[in-house]
Amino acid sequence: MKQNSAFMRERVLPLFVWIFGLLVIWEAVSWWLLNVAKTPLAQSKLPYVHEVASTLWKYSGTLLKEGGATFGNAGVGFLIGALAGVILAVLMSLSKTIEQLAFPYAIASQMIPILGLAPIIYGIVRDEQVSRIIISGYITFFPVALNMLRGLRSVDLSALELMHSYAVKPWAVYWKLRFPAALPGLFSGLKIAAPLAVTGAILVELMGAQHGIGVIMLRNLYYGPSHTYMFWSTVLVGALLGMASYWLMSLAERLVAPWQPEFRPKGGSR
Repeated sequence: MKQNSAFMRERVLPLFVWIFGLLVIWEAVSWWLLNVAKTPLAQSKLPYVHEVASTLWKYSGTLLKEGGATFGNAGVGFLIGALAGVILAVLMSLSKTIEQLAFPYAIASQMIPILGLAPIIYGIVRDEQVSRIIISGYITFFPVALNMLRGLRSVDLSALELMHSYAVKPWAVYWKLRFPAALPGLFSGLKIAAPLAVTGAILVELMGAQHGIGVIMLRNLYYGPSHTYMFWSTVLVGALLGMASYWLMSLAERLVAPWQPEFRPKGGSR
């Protein structure tokens, strides 16, 4: 009970105060731009919060449906990319030769701008769903592989030597020692990649897809000031999808690797 009240006082209340304060400032600046500064297209630049909220509520069904399409495809691509990243990290940790062969190309692949790669993939595949999955997976695999590899190599040498002294089989070393040690690094990569995967899926939708939150976003951008609130609503939904993906990874991390210092009670003791 005390922990719950402390959590509410230390985490929830400050967050609520920050959000409420930002919304009040946003509403005040929007009113000032429209009525005092007489800024052209003031509502396009910073619309009233209550109008955006009203639009969100009014079109919640459409936004949920299209947001679900984006999130679903991004999720599939994210899982495939994460699996590829984990496999690549394990292979590189097993063999220096594989690392020397694969790592430079993995780094080079990240030099290609997503903004240029997305239309190329979409032009080749000609399938919006597959394109979103490929781009989301492409964005995901590198941060996962990099952080997983670092985690696999963060094992305490004395523990590793102890297992070797008992002639423990290599797969057992990985299962009982390296994988648990790599979990914090793995989840760091997953938390970086998850929102990026959503962004990648939205980017593909902007190329001419038929479904997804990016499609609604683009259409309302073309319609101009008359659809300002709907455009801002799609932007907020896109941001919420990214945040939801990050929170899901944080929740999974808390469940899978609860021994980490930030999840322990105050003082960081076990």
